[in-house]
Amino acid sequence: MAKIDAFFKLMNDQGASDLHLVAGQQPALRILGSIERIKYKILDNNELRSMIYEIAPEDKIKRFEETGDVDLGYEIPGLARYRANFFMQRNGVAAVFRQIPNNIMGCEQLGLPPVISKLATLPRGLVIVTGPTGSGKSTTLAAIIDEANRLRKDHIITIEDPIEFVHESQGCIINQREVGVHTKSFSAALRGALREDPDIILVGEMRDLETMALAIEAANTGHLVFTTLHTSSAMNTIDRIVEVFPSTQQAQIRSNLSDSIRAVISQVLFKRIDRKARCPALEILIATPAVRNLIREAKVHQLPSSMQTGKRYGMQLLDDAIMSLYNKGWISAEDSYQKANDKQRFRPLLKAPPTDFTEA
Repeated sequence: MAKIDAFFKLMNDQGASDLHLVAGQQPALRILGSIERIKYKILDNNELRSMIYEIAPEDKIKRFEETGDVDLGYEIPGLARYRANFFMQRNGVAAVFRQIPNNIMGCEQLGLPPVISKLATLPRGLVIVTGPTGSGKSTTLAAIIDEANRLRKDHIITIEDPIEFVHESQGCIINQREVGVHTKSFSAALRGALREDPDIILVGEMRDLETMALAIEAANTGHLVFTTLHTSSAMNTIDRIVEVFPSTQQAQIRSNLSDSIRAVISQVLFKRIDRKARCPALEILIATPAVRNLIREAKVHQLPSSMQTGKRYGMQLLDDAIMSLYNKGWISAEDSYQKANDKQRFRPLLKAPPTDFTEA
C-alpha cells in the first residue's frame, strides 16, 4: 500500500471530489465544491515528492521533471480511480487528484434531461459537452457512452488524457486509449481511429486546431463523435471552434460544422441546499435545420431565440434550467445569481442584491 493511499481513503470517507497536496501547506479536500483543510502537518517538499513518485510510472516522472507538470491516472482496486496532475509551484511540488467513481451512473441517476440519453442512439454527428473544470463533463459523457454500450452493437474508441471512467465491453466493443501511454496525441489517435472501424469516438478534449478539424471530419464521414470544450454556452462553443481556424478557412469550417453538429450541452454544477449533494444545470442546443442554418450563415447570436422556441426538441437555456432548480428548492438564490448568464433576471430573488461591477 502506497503512503498516499491513506489520503484517498479519507477522501472517499468524506465524500470529496478532489484532493490537493501542496508543498508548504496542509493537505486539503474539495467537498461539495468547497475547499476544506485536513488536520495534518504542513507537507514538506521532499516528503511530498517521494509520496507522489511512489505511484507514478517512470516515464511520467521523467516528463514531470523535464516540463514541470504531467497528467496521469491512478487506481486503488476496490476503492476508485483518480485523475492526477503533478505540477511545480513556488514552494516545490504539488498534486491534485480528482476521484473517478468505479460505478458509472446513468443519465437518469444523474438527473439529466431525457434528451441526453437519446444522444447515445444517434447514428452519426458531433456532440460537444462544455463547461468549466469540475462541472461534470466527464461524468455526463461516461453516462452517454455507457448507454450506447448497453443499447448498441458497435465499436467505441475513447481517446483520453488520462483514462477516467473504465468501460467494460457490453453490447459494444470498447477500446480506451490514453494520450502519452497508448498514443502520442489526441490528433494522432483520432487520425488513427478513422482506420480502426469505429462507430463511436470519444475525444476527451478538443485542444487544438488539428484535433477540432479531425473531429469535425470524423463526424461528417459517418461517425458519432463525442468531445468536450471549456466554454460557457452553446453560442460561445460554436464561436470558439470557428475562431480557432484561420479567417480564410472559417466559412468552410462553419459549413462543415453546421453539417456535423448534433448537440451542444453546456453544464454548471450547483451545491444543493435541501441535502448533501450537487446537481447540474444544463443548457441544451439541438441541431435542428433552423439551428444549422444560423451556424452556416454566421448568425450564432440568434441561437438563444431558437433554443427558446425549440423546447419540444429538448432544448433549454442555462438560465431557465437554473430557475427550475431554484423553484424546486434545490439551490440557493445567491448561487443561482452567481452562475446565471442574465443576472438581472435573478437579482429580485436576492435579499440584498450586490453592486456587481461587471454590470457597470
